[in-house]
Parts: sequence; C-alpha cells; structure tokens
Amino acid sequence: MRVRLLLPLLAVVALLGLLFLGLGLNSRELPSPLIGKPAPTFELESLEDAERLVTKEDFIGEVVLVNVWATWCSTCRAEKPLLMELARGGIPIHGFNYRDDRETALRYLDVSDNPYRTIAYDPTGDVGMDWGVYATPETYVLDAQGVIRYKRIGALNRQLLLDEVLPLIETLRAEQVRGSS
Repeated sequence: MRVRLLLPLLAVVALLGLLFLGLGLNSRELPSPLIGKPAPTFELESLEDAERLVTKEDFIGEVVLVNVWATWCSTCRAEKPLLMELARGGIPIHGFNYRDDRETALRYLDVSDNPYRTIAYDPTGDVGMDWGVYATPETYVLDAQGVIRYKRIGALNRQLLLDEVLPLIETLRAEQVRGSS
C-alpha cells in the first residue's frame, strides 16, 4: 500500500528535477545540428520583388552572415544598427524576413537603413523551420561553399562580434583565399 503512494511521489519529484534542470539551460547556447552542414536549400520570393526568387545559391560564393528578422521583433530593431556597421565594414549580410507582413517590412526598410544584400520573404516560417529557427533574431555565418559554421539565437552584440563572429569570418575568408590559390 505504501509503495503505491510512494511511486507517484517519486515520479513527481523526478519530473520536477528535470524541469528545474531545463530551466537552468541557456537556449542561446543550444547546439545546432546544422553546424558543419550545408545550409538547407530553399526557394522564396524576394521581399522587395515578389517576381524574383531567392535561393540558397544567392548566399554562396563568399563568407556571409544570414540574419533572420521581423518587424514585430523589438530585439531585431535593437540589433539593426550593429548590422548596419557590419554591412558598411564589408560584411555581406543576407536576410530572411520571418513570419512578417510584406508591406510592413517594406515600410520599415523605407524609413530606416537596410543592411541586407538580399532578403528572402518567409511569411509562413516554413523555411525558417528548415534552418532550425527558434526565435528572432537569429544569425548564421556561412562559409563560401554555403556550409553553416556558426549560429546565434538572439541579438548580436559588440563583444560577441569581437570574440566570436569576426574572428570566425576572418578565418573563413583566409581559408577561402588559400583554397582558391
């Protein structure tokens, strides 16, 4: 009789322990199964021109950042000045406009700067799911062959750029130069 009472109690304690451990994990540090693999293929309309298709091929040929953003994402808006600095500094940035309204996104870009070379419009988020998007913003570094070499969930910041992103970009660019000579 006591065993019947003790088993549910043990199960609840074990479940609470697992939940407690899960709360301690940092979702920004979740490893992506896509790191080291080719970026998923896709075909989406361009945000700016619905007649033009954007594909993975638009992201290949040089080391690039791919940034997933939306106008409804306040963190994306806060991150944008840093993206503008990177773009002005010669870092090519491509974007996915994620689960957003096209007209709202176009108005947003009209009244503010645009750091993106190309923007793929993903209104349903289906392609974002293929890329493993958890939330916006997310940023990926792709090497010149289109392999995902880095993923950041959440906003970039200056220290993260200095410590992780820019050194990786320089390393990948150096590998690209060595590989082409």
